[in-house]
Amino acid sequence: MTAYAALLRAINVGGTGKLPMSELQAMCEAEGYAGVRTYIASGNVVFQTALGEAQVKAALERRLHEYAGKPVRVLVRTAAELARILAANPFPDQAPNRTVAILLDDVPSPDALVTVVHQRNERLALGEREIYVDYGAGMADSRLRIPAGDIGTGRNMNTIARLAAMTAALGMDPPAAPSAPAARPPPARARRSR
Repeated sequence: MTAYAALLRAINVGGTGKLPMSELQAMCEAEGYAGVRTYIASGNVVFQTALGEAQVKAALERRLHEYAGKPVRVLVRTAAELARILAANPFPDQAPNRTVAILLDDVPSPDALVTVVHQRNERLALGEREIYVDYGAGMADSRLRIPAGDIGTGRNMNTIARLAAMTAALGMDPPAAPSAPAARPPPARARRSR
């Protein structure tokens, strides 16, 4: 079994008629995934399954499309991949809540950052299947636009670290199996007194 984190893109997870995290958890459990847990109300879920990444992605995107009535992109990473994203952060001295990894399905093109517009003091770097962004003073006033990241989903380093820890913990624990009734100890034998 592999421990995965699935990260949803462009889904409103709060409010009436939106996707509650309990519904996302139920979708994963309906797919037969084990140890399902969500993390903060921003479309993050971890679980274990014997299926491969492409199968997990397709199954969740199908369920989310049925639920939302529109396509919802899902990015999937293993515990090892999340740990790698964290370790490869090219801006480790920056505040983790202001440093984002935009996760992509594929390796970004070497010229992916050529089309960036409205860049001020933000710094960017390409990763294996992500684009890193250091927002410096913060995201609130940033007008940065990264067209190559439009098909991905971003999470700050705090969230990546938490998802890495959650998936790693899942990978160490075997999935819970139904518990069998406890065996009764054999009756004690009476001792003969001599």
